[in-house]
Amino acid sequence: MTLSVRKSICLLFVFCYVTVVAQQSDPHPFNCFTVIAGRNATTDGSVLFAHNEDDYGTRIVNWYKIEHQTHDSAETVIINSRGANISQAPETSAYVWLDMPEMEFSDTYMNEYGVVIASDQCDSREDDPEITDGGIGYWLRRIMAERARTALEGVIIAGELIERFGYIGSGRSYFIADPNEAWIMNVVQGKHWVAQRVPDDRVAVVPNYYTIDHVNLKDTANFKACPDLIGYATIRGWYDPARDGEFSFRKAYGSPDKLVHKSNISRRWKGINAVSLYEYKLEDEFPFACLPKKKISPADLMNLLRDHYEGTPLDLTHGYRDGNPHFTENDPICSPTTQYGFVAQLRNYLPAGMGTVLWIAPYRPCVHPFTPWYCGLTEIPGPYMKYPADEALENHFNPPDDLYTVNDTHAYWYFHEHARKVDEAYGELSGKARKASEAFEKKLLRRQAAFENEALFEYKNDEAALKREVTDFTNQAATDVLKLFK
Repeated sequence: MTLSVRKSICLLFVFCYVTVVAQQSDPHPFNCFTVIAGRNATTDGSVLFAHNEDDYGTRIVNWYKIEHQTHDSAETVIINSRGANISQAPETSAYVWLDMPEMEFSDTYMNEYGVVIASDQCDSREDDPEITDGGIGYWLRRIMAERARTALEGVIIAGELIERFGYIGSGRSYFIADPNEAWIMNVVQGKHWVAQRVPDDRVAVVPNYYTIDHVNLKDTANFKACPDLIGYATIRGWYDPARDGEFSFRKAYGSPDKLVHKSNISRRWKGINAVSLYEYKLEDEFPFACLPKKKISPADLMNLLRDHYEGTPLDLTHGYRDGNPHFTENDPICSPTTQYGFVAQLRNYLPAGMGTVLWIAPYRPCVHPFTPWYCGLTEIPGPYMKYPADEALENHFNPPDDLYTVNDTHAYWYFHEHARKVDEAYGELSGKARKASEAFEKKLLRRQAAFENEALFEYKNDEAALKREVTDFTNQAATDVLKLFK
């Protein structure tokens, strides 16, 4: 991409940014759900990162592959509507990008080094944030994806940007994982943040509240934070050592309403009990990360992302006999606002282009199969994008008028319309849809090992050939699942 084109894109971004953000008022405040399993807690030694991306209203998701790029030393990146900018890196990584046009905090990234980034909304109690030059929001995860070669590098990059500009959202949990480790980064509106490493032998479950609790700033291998994290909370009266004892980030900085809201507690309770060695009650204090009852597989997390409290007292539909589980007062993990789900399988013993794979459910995980999208792919099937990749950033905050017009050319609408029809008679139709999806998914999971072994045997020392193989495998799966729902 030339410097002039990049500057044009940035100018369009500046023009559209304020209007779009002002229009984004979310009537459904519990958006997204995440599970992370360390590599010693999984069946295949991978770091597993499962996520449902929940966003209000009718949306669309585009899949893109952005190639590795070199940049002129004079290039800058404009990060907000006031024109605040940073110097562009000499090189930026290739990455797979799940683009949700108009949305400020919803995109997912998987870069060529196996770094995967997504987030959950988590409101803070901050009401007087320090923001410099308009702050940073959308660009935070994109810059991590472009520059980080490890999850820890992503945390450090994001921390520096937050301390320099200030974060514009109320609060958020960012998840930054690579094939060796994963970090959860809790960000507060303004210039305060903390990050904690997920232990290799444990599983972390995160709804829409902060889950980092007690912080040991001396343990720099497992915690990173802004310099005045505890001091600022003390000045604001959110933390008093004499009154509160050991410092708790979530209690000091989290929105008190969100910390006790039943939607957050119920979803975390269900997620933890699905994987934990110990069983927890709804009223218990949950750990940051739990020991698993058994080694966790990608299929285990796919099933968890489909969950509607089946088999528990929180299932108000009694096995779908009394209505649709997406529309009850108990917000489920697979919710009416879920726009896609994924399980990132991050393996350090394979070449990055093959070892890092996003298993993506293209709309509703409970009725759509997870299919593999390999990090090393070089092209995306045409039906999965609205416009060419080199126009995607320009159109993110300045989309065409027909963006949300249902059509038969974009894959997303096939899955969207299928889920809508199932929702109209969920008890009658969901079983058949789920059976077909799971059969398709299990077939792909079985094929994965054979495909990878064969491709590695033939092309391990030929990076270009290996990329062709994973591109063909990904595109065939993406085409086959589209045919299934057409």
